[in-house]
Amino acid sequence: MPLIVLLTLGFFVAALLYASVGFGGGSTYLALLALSGLDYRVLPMVALACNIVVVAGASLRFAKAKLTPWKGAVLLTVLAAPAAFVGGLISIDRDAFLLLLGASLVLTGFTMLIPVRDEVVGAPSKLAKALPFAAAPLGFIAGLVGIGGGIFLAPLLHLTRWNNARAIAATASFFILVNSLFGLAGQILKHGPAMFGGAMTQAMPLLIAVVIGGQIGSLMAVKFLPQRWICWLTAALVMIVGGRLLVGT
Repeated sequence: MPLIVLLTLGFFVAALLYASVGFGGGSTYLALLALSGLDYRVLPMVALACNIVVVAGASLRFAKAKLTPWKGAVLLTVLAAPAAFVGGLISIDRDAFLLLLGASLVLTGFTMLIPVRDEVVGAPSKLAKALPFAAAPLGFIAGLVGIGGGIFLAPLLHLTRWNNARAIAATASFFILVNSLFGLAGQILKHGPAMFGGAMTQAMPLLIAVVIGGQIGSLMAVKFLPQRWICWLTAALVMIVGGRLLVGT
């Protein structure tokens, strides 16, 4: 089966699963692309573009349902977005990029294994007040590597009992959307519109796949596999790919 077909199917499934819980899927897109042998410079642009089309629908759905805690979500995102833009602007060589990508994928896998409760248990912890200080570093890493950063933010929000699960998913979705936009802007300025246009032409089947998968995922909860299984399988994928990248560098 041609590589582009396998990638398209993988992107469709990833978008469907991630959108159902408010994420964009950038970490999994990067994991799949890293195995494809594409030019490492286009990987963040493709992953961020796919993130945007997936979480745009999810963010709108959460907003219409009045689940987004706008005061907290906007504060965290405003602090992170400029750092994501700066991260997208920074040029790094292939080995450094793959090292950072591998480390971020392994860390992402571990964060996905953190248990999530549906409701807040007790009042927010004292550490919740320190979350704004983590926003900028998360945004910087997101822009540099090519993810939205929500996959790192959400576990911190859960661990500090910042809000209930739905509010956290809505916040992560908005955080990913804005960070991805700013990170992509930095990547385009760094590599030029021509490379971005070429990357989007190559990635058109992937973009179509995540649009369809993201819309389905944003409209329905995944019922075919328990959510815990989905997290375990996805965590295993990104950790295996991340480990391979770290060993290879």
